[in-house]
Amino acid sequence: MGELREVAAPFVVPGPAGVSIRCGLEGLTGQDEEVLRTVGGLLGSLASRDLKARCAAGLDHDSDQWARRKRVVTGQSSSRWAGSITKATHDQWALARRGQLAHIQHLRTSIDMIAFRLSLPVGAKGSKGSPGGYRSRQEWFAKARRLHLLQDRLERERADREAGRVRVVRGGKKLLRHRHNLQAARLTGTRWRERWEAGRWFLQADGESGKRCGNETIRVTPDGEVSIKLPAPLAGLANAPHGRYVLACRTGFRHRGEQWADRISANGAVAYRIHYDVERDRWYLTASWQNPPVRTMPLEAPRSGGLIGVDTNADHLAAWRLDPHGNPVGEPRRFPYDLSGNAPHRDAQVRHALIRLLHWARRHHLAIAIEDLDFTAEKTREKHGRRKSFRKLISGLPVSTLRARLVAMAAELGIVIVAVDPAYTSKWGAQHWLRPLTSKNRATTRHDAASVAIGRRALGHRIRRRTAPPHTHQSDGCRHRTAQAGHGAQGREESRPRIPGPRTRSDGAECGAKAADQYAQHRSGHTAGHGFWQQDPLPLSLQER
Repeated sequence: MGELREVAAPFVVPGPAGVSIRCGLEGLTGQDEEVLRTVGGLLGSLASRDLKARCAAGLDHDSDQWARRKRVVTGQSSSRWAGSITKATHDQWALARRGQLAHIQHLRTSIDMIAFRLSLPVGAKGSKGSPGGYRSRQEWFAKARRLHLLQDRLERERADREAGRVRVVRGGKKLLRHRHNLQAARLTGTRWRERWEAGRWFLQADGESGKRCGNETIRVTPDGEVSIKLPAPLAGLANAPHGRYVLACRTGFRHRGEQWADRISANGAVAYRIHYDVERDRWYLTASWQNPPVRTMPLEAPRSGGLIGVDTNADHLAAWRLDPHGNPVGEPRRFPYDLSGNAPHRDAQVRHALIRLLHWARRHHLAIAIEDLDFTAEKTREKHGRRKSFRKLISGLPVSTLRARLVAMAAELGIVIVAVDPAYTSKWGAQHWLRPLTSKNRATTRHDAASVAIGRRALGHRIRRRTAPPHTHQSDGCRHRTAQAGHGAQGREESRPRIPGPRTRSDGAECGAKAADQYAQHRSGHTAGHGFWQQDPLPLSLQER
């Protein structure tokens, strides 16, 4: 058996760092749309040139070069638009660098796995911790060729990273590739061109604290009036003083509208982005702002009243409520979702499952414990080989989406999220809790048992229930102890003391021969001197019905 890895300590997940809300711009006139397209096209061309200059600078870029780039863009637009464009360029370049590093780490993992499997004999069986050798000489030869291919890619990526080269496509690399195969993408040339131009427009402005309504470039008043500060070359299109263009429509945010109204009333910084959805032929306005830093709650606070352990699966969330001592309370709950279909459908399914989970937690005033999952290194085909169904399963888990949604939605309801290490939760949960929690009236699954293990780890308890019981007829007979001792009970992991009385079942307690004269017998360590020990009663949730 391999050595178990160290399990990380649970921690309270901090709330989201920012807020983003969206609403539609309904009632735009033809002139409004034409102005938005013209402004977006001009600023988009400036953003493309600025990104090209930033990528050309590479690692030699400094604050002076940033200032020069901003002066160039300011001469063709305005200082505020130039600040938004250069900041967006910097963020995009930094994101490309992080993606480049993640790709290098993925290549290293794949190369190490292929090299390990090539070193094993053909047909060698693997274990649960590591895969075995390849099945045939043909597969071994194909993987040897792939190893050289990945090594070449790794060398190129390393050289690009050392030189500071990144590859960025404004508008999206996926859409760019669709241009070479329009039939497979089910697009026409005209339709593709509309998507490409709309994806490269730039209509976003950073917030400014202390300014009117939190933004001078794109301003939204409390009554819903939207106005845009036009760039200098397009000042002739203005229909309001000071080179501004006011849209004919009125807008409002239904979700978190009160928070937005309070923020702009206090002139807090709010960033806005206007974008066009080609599929729906609609314009949207997105508002975003940062949350003030909040001190993280200590872990003892959510543990005091128990919590809800949640196991994440490909098609549902398995949850079980636990008391402060780690005992399951009530019945397990399941919150299903369907991840088939398009992205909006999948996102709606995840949100629907999470809101039911959060409402259940709020009714009982409990925190939620969930695994800190990350399958970045587990999705590679080099580790799992031909197990396509398993690779598809772990790739289909909505890990990042669920984690981001859960943290944001829980923060709105005031529910604490505790993250735990996912190591061995499914295995140990099934080993220690699956059978005791199964009865004639309840069919417990491995996922339900895993949720109990996750909750116990978040509470600071061991996953296992108790140590193994004594042999038959010494104490408990053939039944396993199902009661869980409290967290502070002394000797909760020790063997159960023997109750005074006869050692056989033929006589009752204190009824055997010389039962009343135990102290007269000169025995070493006789049990008459021990105090009476009684096991805690079963919790109500585990009593047989």
